[in-house]
Amino acid sequence: MRPLSRRSALLLGGLGLAGTVTGGTGLALTLASQRSVPTAGADLQYPSVLQSSDGSLNVQLEAGGTSLLLAGRQASALAYNKEIPGPTLRIRPGDVLKIRLINNLSEPTNLHMHGLHVSPQGNGDNPFIRVDPGTAVDYEYRLPRDHPPGVYWYHPHHHGGVADQVFAGLYGAIIVEDPEATNAGLERILLVSDTTLDPLGNIHPASPMERMLGREGELLLVNGQLNPQLTAPPGDTERWRVINACASRHLRLRLDGQHVRLIGTDSGRLPLPVDTDELFLAPGNRADILVETVTGESVLLAAPYDRGSVRGMAGPGGSAGVPPAAATPLALLRVSGARKTSGTAVPAASEALDLRLSGVAAHRQLTFGTQMGMGMMGFTLNGKRFDPTRTDITASADTVEEWTLLNDSPMEHPFHLHIWPMQVTEVNDRMVKGVRLQDVVNVPANGRVKVRVSFADFTGRSVYHCHILDHEDLGMMGVIEVR
Repeated sequence: MRPLSRRSALLLGGLGLAGTVTGGTGLALTLASQRSVPTAGADLQYPSVLQSSDGSLNVQLEAGGTSLLLAGRQASALAYNKEIPGPTLRIRPGDVLKIRLINNLSEPTNLHMHGLHVSPQGNGDNPFIRVDPGTAVDYEYRLPRDHPPGVYWYHPHHHGGVADQVFAGLYGAIIVEDPEATNAGLERILLVSDTTLDPLGNIHPASPMERMLGREGELLLVNGQLNPQLTAPPGDTERWRVINACASRHLRLRLDGQHVRLIGTDSGRLPLPVDTDELFLAPGNRADILVETVTGESVLLAAPYDRGSVRGMAGPGGSAGVPPAAATPLALLRVSGARKTSGTAVPAASEALDLRLSGVAAHRQLTFGTQMGMGMMGFTLNGKRFDPTRTDITASADTVEEWTLLNDSPMEHPFHLHIWPMQVTEVNDRMVKGVRLQDVVNVPANGRVKVRVSFADFTGRSVYHCHILDHEDLGMMGVIEVR
């Protein structure tokens, strides 16, 4: 396995500097410690599927507490429709998606369609909606006819409780179908999440320290399972849709022994597939990959990753700047049997507009920071904590802006903008080749990223924030209004 180059690291995930984090030999040492194949659990299970027809999908999602198997244990968790992950919603460009959200929780919640390019107004993808316990809200989302196909997801977004609710099990996948069918042998949807269970099977609440650092659960799961197994014949081409649904954890994923090609990230399809050894997914990022199966057993690994720490505080690994000691097995792929011959499934990619060729209506800078108050640390953007009554940025419809995301802290911050995807143009003053549309962009510690945003199609108020969800809940979020 050749080491990941800096260029590939930038290419493969939210534009984070994965290649510079662990040092030259850290990954090789980690993989050497994982030579033995861990015992796999049960076969990988998939959530139920709700598919649109005749241009619409009408569904009901009930958010509530439930008892179910989680990580192979009976657990008390939160779930949509009593399953973790929640149902997979499969829709097409131009569809109307209607969701009745019923809140059977003991606290307020709401719903965010992460990555979808839809209106934030009214009962659309509106983060300011509050759904109180015992009530329901009818959401409606109208996808443009040219909406990018790809993998998206949904989760709560009521400020102050987002991290708790996602960590406890409230999340699910959205697939916007390709205009034309592909010939992949099998499609797998893999939602990677983490959580912590106490001895009684209850979700462990985060301590103030864990919230400030961004909680990372003791259990790393795929579709709610601990180290499940997958089986496939050799010579097949499978399509894997991978979602980082963790509240705070960055993922470096490897599937050694298999031929992996990246065909899309977040809402952006690559012009051509890219061979890859490693995927880097910041919280909220997604990857669309092709796996061409090779006979043998391969472990899907989450390699160690140091995302830094808050000044003066220990990092998630136990001390500042120290990642976990070994890679974590996520799933075991067993490839055996008669060879299957399948064509290479590569969905057609439309030409994306390079916003560097457009005029810029405004240049803005967003600076990530911390703030002490009432004996508790909070997080800020441009020195301000989130206030839903305040509008921080007013942009003009149908214009392009350039934003500089400045992070002078020793911890990385994945930056998420609702509704309008971002094109990353520079990372630490280095130009990014090609056009890559992301809705979560990882901003390196003590670094900067430049993005361009086209405020096309929709007007209204929405938000941007750090997708370490604890940091969002502690104030690292702002309000944008497009007029």
